[in-house]
Amino acid sequence: MRRTAARLADRREIIYFDRDDAPPRAGYDPRSLPPVRTSPQLRHDPLLDEWVAIATHRQTRTHLPAARECPLCPSRDGRQTEIPSDDYDVVVFENRFPALAAASGRCEVVCFASDHDASFATLPPQQARLVIEAWVDRTASLGALPQVEQVYCFENRGPEIGVTLHHPHGQIYAYPFVTPRTRQMLSVARGFRERSGGDLFGEVFAAERAGPRVVVSSAHWTAFVPAAARWPVEVHVFPHRRVPDLPALSCAERDDLAVIYLDVLGRLDRLYGVPLPYVAAWHQAPVRVDRELAWLHLQVFSVRRAPGRLKYLAGTEAGMGAFSNDVLPEEAARRLREAGG
Repeated sequence: MRRTAARLADRREIIYFDRDDAPPRAGYDPRSLPPVRTSPQLRHDPLLDEWVAIATHRQTRTHLPAARECPLCPSRDGRQTEIPSDDYDVVVFENRFPALAAASGRCEVVCFASDHDASFATLPPQQARLVIEAWVDRTASLGALPQVEQVYCFENRGPEIGVTLHHPHGQIYAYPFVTPRTRQMLSVARGFRERSGGDLFGEVFAAERAGPRVVVSSAHWTAFVPAAARWPVEVHVFPHRRVPDLPALSCAERDDLAVIYLDVLGRLDRLYGVPLPYVAAWHQAPVRVDRELAWLHLQVFSVRRAPGRLKYLAGTEAGMGAFSNDVLPEEAARRLREAGG
């Protein structure tokens, strides 16, 4: 892999991740852009002990442009985009509309491919492998920043999820705090260890690997529908070896991840015969605390509960966080196994 870093016209960082034999990428951005001036705030909710980002400038971000106006496509035919080069393999750049300010975190965009009509599920394994290397690189680099406490790599796919750009891409948030979901999971794992001396993640994963909800397994990874799935379609992908984050994966584990992840995404798209809207969320250990408790894993879930029907959060779910699922997890796992290519 070849890594090339440059600066956009407004001084935001852009990094190309390319095959070794790819041509050089353009580093000069000829656009005349004003400096990025954002003023997101972090406000503390004392009742929940949680932080909320207030980012009013994001109201003006680009929303579902036509393909010819996509800001994530390469710069071609005289039209300049966020990517100065006329082609690329994988590229990462600082978001012009970040939810977190530079002094208190960072938000980045990850473009999975230059092809506007592609998706992660349609990438060849070597391209997916480049994306994984980009995640690894950014997790390590952002985690080294003194203000960052957790790095979150994720993809929102489909307008039903709220995506504002169709081009295949994901995002990375470098938080100045440990997120509520991670904090809760690690607190439960810590309590379990103190009470029993056991490993909660390890015991749950061992039970799922031996249970009826496994979707697909490989040499280094297993994908399964969790017993208490909250979403009508929900798959967790665990490495067989406990590691805290993506940089801790071996080369063999990264190679295998590219293959099994594409397998899972293909099954999801075949489930209803149309591209499935989903969120793909990497659960990584915090940068500085509780790393020995964490177990890296990927959670992919969808709001689609049936052909032409979406799950909306009900009052109990949105108001109280108490989920109810209309789909039996064992049935969801069976259907995903049958959706293998």
